[in-house]
Amino acid sequence: MTTTRYLPVIISFFALSVLLFAAAAPGRAAQPRESRYASIVVDADTGNVLYAVNPDRQSYPASLTKVMTLYLLFDALESGRLTLASQLPVSAHAAAQAPSKLGLQPGERIGVEQAVLALVTKSANDVAVVIAEALGGSEAAFAGMMTRKARQLGMHNTTYQNASGLPDTDQVSTPRDQAILGRSIVRNHARNYHYFSTRQFNWRGQPISTHNRLMLRYQGADGIKTGYIHASGFNLIASARRDGHRVVGVVFGGDTASWRDRNMAQILDKGFARLQGGAPETRSAQADDDRGDLDRLIASAHAAPVKAGGKPVKMAAARPREDLGAGDSDSDAWAVQVGAFSEHKAAHHAASAAASKLGGLVSRATIVVDKGKQGKAQVFRARLAGFTEDQARAACKRLAKAKKDCKLVQPST
Repeated sequence: MTTTRYLPVIISFFALSVLLFAAAAPGRAAQPRESRYASIVVDADTGNVLYAVNPDRQSYPASLTKVMTLYLLFDALESGRLTLASQLPVSAHAAAQAPSKLGLQPGERIGVEQAVLALVTKSANDVAVVIAEALGGSEAAFAGMMTRKARQLGMHNTTYQNASGLPDTDQVSTPRDQAILGRSIVRNHARNYHYFSTRQFNWRGQPISTHNRLMLRYQGADGIKTGYIHASGFNLIASARRDGHRVVGVVFGGDTASWRDRNMAQILDKGFARLQGGAPETRSAQADDDRGDLDRLIASAHAAPVKAGGKPVKMAAARPREDLGAGDSDSDAWAVQVGAFSEHKAAHHAASAAASKLGGLVSRATIVVDKGKQGKAQVFRARLAGFTEDQARAACKRLAKAKKDCKLVQPST
């Protein structure tokens, strides 16, 4: 009798316990992961939105910031304030910037054209500050100029705090605003836009290749800029032209540079297809009735978009970092070579031994044995691939301390 009387309570308690366990247990009844992903594609001629997912979600622009830095530099060239031959002084503040950078020294000078090339290829943070100080007197004053220009262009959800895109919690933007900027620089600075197509330039005898790998692979692509800091993920503004039509696309929050590039290629394809169909489309992240490959890729981004002027959503703190995620060296195609051998087995063993010395630095790198020729002899090059430039340089430094050979291998073009 007593057991029967309390049975409903026992069952209810058991059910509640099961629910609490399911909610607490890792991997059980998990909620969708909050994604940093957001994107947009616009018609460069009309500004019509051809495709969008959370286009007004604020996040950190990272080195997409340098597009505005270059916009103001191109303004100065158009007005005659500077010429491509003008020499810009390097301050101690500029030289002290975190990588990626050229390694400029206080007191030296760099020509305007070399500065432009350094920004569009290497995304050099020291050079960005050199430009800022030349045009604004100080980087802080230049950031104010950048924000005012953003408002003039209609970028109402963007605030700049520095010229490079290095971490700053108050430096935010949206895909829609960056598309406005990309479209504006194509239209308003057509004479200088070609610099964004640069694949490689030489700096003091050293070839420096572009970080914009999509530009090298996507039909019709001719720029414009990559960006990465740890808190933002991998960002990209891209522009491409086909059959007399130009589109501008923006991706925020990619997990890797290669994922971001694949995703950009897909949404640019959708943009061109929409142009051919003649019906622009703006999609919210809730209103998805097209469940193709792209939508499965970005399923984790299906959260409510932020209203215009809203605060950033659950963004990781953009504080300055000392680890290898700081800066903007965001091409993940760099490698280090630790030797060349006559046999595949020996090369693989050398790469494995090198990896064991690098610890966490190789968490995303892979062992590669590259078969090639050295003179007439066949060789097997032992490499660790999949680094950013800064990670590769740090890996070689660590191997040098361990008295191991190491050679940087730049991305092929």
